[in-house]
Amino acid sequence: MSLPQVCVCYLLREHGGRTEVLLGRKKHGLGMGYFVAPGGKLEPGESATDAAVREVFEESGLSVAAADLEPRGVLSYLFPHRESWSQESNVFVCRRWTGVPEASDELDPEWFDVREVPLGQMWDDASRWLPEVLSGGRVRRTFVFGPDLATVVEERSSVA
Repeated sequence: MSLPQVCVCYLLREHGGRTEVLLGRKKHGLGMGYFVAPGGKLEPGESATDAAVREVFEESGLSVAAADLEPRGVLSYLFPHRESWSQESNVFVCRRWTGVPEASDELDPEWFDVREVPLGQMWDDASRWLPEVLSGGRVRRTFVFGPDLATVVEERSSVA
């Protein structure tokens, strides 16, 4: 079974002697109310890299270059109780861009110290991999969500 492809891009900056990541509270749709990074579905014929460039701009107003995206892995999300939500996410980190973050119809961007990421206000899987990725690691995991569509009930790891 081929899963729909999506992407997510974590923008990192050094500010006041600390590393910060750009997140925003999702305003509607899948994940509404959670803090997420810019990202979304790949359009037909679009690469994950091209989609990340487009999504970062659409959701934050920032322009990133494809060459500045650091691929950090792939996450598979399985929702047996709502299969239309199942997807495979290409994870990127980026440290260079132009512009100033602006609110969009999807997100209100906000900077967080990477040591204080609001994991309790993110998808349940984030605490299991995001700190590692933000500190330079890679990820290749599958998460299966339960009937509540919010709680991870199974995690499968594979080599990244």
